[in-house]
Amino acid sequence: MANSPTDHRSSTWSVFLIFLRLGLTSFGGPVAHLGYFRDEFVTRRRWLTERSYADLVALCQFLPGPASSQVGIALGLARAGYGGAVAAWVGFTLPSALLLSLFALGLTQHGSAIPAGALHGLKVVAVAVVAQAVWGMARNLCRSAGRISLMLLATAAALLLPFTWAQVAIIASAGVVGLLLFKPAYGGAHEPLPIPIRRPTGAMWLALFLILLVGLPLLAQALPNLALTLIDAFYRTGSLVFGGGHVVLPLLQAEVVPRQWVSNDLFLAGYGAAQAVPGPLFSFAAFLGAAINPWWGGLIALLAIFAPSFLLIFGVLPFWENLRQSPRTQAALAGVNAAVVGLLLAALYQPVWTSAIFTAQDLGLALIALMALMLWKLPPWLVVVGSGGLGWLLSLTL
Repeated sequence: MANSPTDHRSSTWSVFLIFLRLGLTSFGGPVAHLGYFRDEFVTRRRWLTERSYADLVALCQFLPGPASSQVGIALGLARAGYGGAVAAWVGFTLPSALLLSLFALGLTQHGSAIPAGALHGLKVVAVAVVAQAVWGMARNLCRSAGRISLMLLATAAALLLPFTWAQVAIIASAGVVGLLLFKPAYGGAHEPLPIPIRRPTGAMWLALFLILLVGLPLLAQALPNLALTLIDAFYRTGSLVFGGGHVVLPLLQAEVVPRQWVSNDLFLAGYGAAQAVPGPLFSFAAFLGAAINPWWGGLIALLAIFAPSFLLIFGVLPFWENLRQSPRTQAALAGVNAAVVGLLLAALYQPVWTSAIFTAQDLGLALIALMALMLWKLPPWLVVVGSGGLGWLLSLTL
């Protein structure tokens, strides 16, 4: 039976409240978020079956952008239509976006009030966080000699060619290599995703995604304007980040630091702080936008970096059944995933390591943070806060 308008509004509101709770409590990064979602929507609420959820996760890992946020958008869409998709995203993203925006305003307007040692501790903990991400992704995505080789070649290429579009070319080239060299993965029968969107509508959303991806750089060049340039930079980043999460680091750094929108120190301090808040790591865009313009920058950057996720989820879902079963797609994706790990490994060195590790004490603090994350399994927010405190204490004693 179709929902009445009152039922639909109630459903949209309930979706918002459910995801708001997740946005306030989901620490641990994209993989942990997917675990929280599975427990909430498969085990407890039974919104969809285990297999349907696995299919949805596979789709979102295939697409560029933040996988956990895209899963949330799709779940909201399945529950309450387009309004549910927006409600799920707002609920999950709002807490971290607000916290990071306030942190950016504090650093840019009252930066001298925050001890330099604490800020350096935030930069050092970013080394541990990215190292943990590289290790975990490499174990899952680079298990063969061919994939490890492709990962390392992508790392070398990213270090030798430190340009934004070079990273995109590396990902595209890796997809071709995977298509030609890697053995396809054959998928078995599966349940269809419970999200009804017609193919013509999906094609419209995909066309809009491509129009913006191509048109925004041209428009920003023709009409020089900070807001338009900001929209272009963050929309392009959200469109081209394969792997989500920490992989956004090198692309965002290449967009905002060379333009002198933010300093590299401020960038890494904000990235470290992003580990201490729940919700999606892409909320880091709100920090950068607020640091660039305290009035409207955070909102514009946040909307721009997540807009491709909405357009891609709405556009690709109708075609996913055929796409998922394509062995050639799976082979190309294997190459893309290996290159993604390589780009993150390059980012671990430049700019994360080179901007944070200057002394033996810095290395020691980074190793403690890495041990706390990987061996002691402490919550990331606690490790970030502790690293900031240790960085401050070390600055007083040395």
